[in-house]
Amino acid sequence: MKTLLPSLFLIPLLLLGSCSGENAINVFSPEDDAALGAQVNQEIQSQSDKFPILDPQQYPKSYEYLNGIVGHILESGQVRYRDEFNWTVYIIQDDNTLNAFATPGGYIYVYTGLIKYLDKEDDLAGVLGHEIAHADLRHSTRQLQKMYGLNLLLNLAFGDGGTAEQIMGQIVGNLTALSFSREYEREADMRSVEYLAATNYECDATKSFFIKLREAEDQSGQVPTFLSTHPNPENRIAAIEAQSQKMGCSTEPLNPASYQAFKQSLPGPTSSRASGGQTTTGGRASGTDW
Repeated sequence: MKTLLPSLFLIPLLLLGSCSGENAINVFSPEDDAALGAQVNQEIQSQSDKFPILDPQQYPKSYEYLNGIVGHILESGQVRYRDEFNWTVYIIQDDNTLNAFATPGGYIYVYTGLIKYLDKEDDLAGVLGHEIAHADLRHSTRQLQKMYGLNLLLNLAFGDGGTAEQIMGQIVGNLTALSFSREYEREADMRSVEYLAATNYECDATKSFFIKLREAEDQSGQVPTFLSTHPNPENRIAAIEAQSQKMGCSTEPLNPASYQAFKQSLPGPTSSRASGGQTTTGGRASGTDW
């Protein structure tokens, strides 16, 4: 494995030792985020049993459509690391998982279950805006500092091959099951509104997923997995609506008819290889991101 995070050699050890807690300084540089994300992506690609990613060459129209949504958000002029990060999106084939997650450096993964669960393109744009925000705000590397501390950073910085290989496997597991703080989730929600406000999409579309889950709970009387692990979705809906009102942006959905064709272009129902047969929601495989 190649040496990771070269710029960390330049960071004083005193600064490294102070990087615990949610408001800690992120000692990773944006270039380090990109390098880490590329290696994490390699690891995810190698785990086809856990992450059955659709081949872009076999589904070119599906990827063209999805990349178009991401492109609209990136062209909003609001994404800080628009040019520094990779911003590559992948589709994971698992209809039983309502899930999307992002790694450092702009790699985004969306499950077919989530795509098919949502009703319109605006809703998916809201989800993607939230995930782009997590990467753009560099939440993952800030969280990794909190989780692993000085030892991880030093092992990666000094290129300890065996240790780095082992740690990379742990990082992939934790990134796909990462529980962000309420503050990080709030930041990603608000930033998604800002992104979409500069597009033709419904700027508060991020709330649609929460509304649909709430309606499902009302109809079935059962609490969806996401709501059982993320209390007070009403607060997030209200905050998203308040932000859109504050910005005075359009809340009229674009809702092109092509979204239904996009959903139909994806493979049919699958067994839940990534979630062990359980329907999960959120930005990580265990349903704990957004």
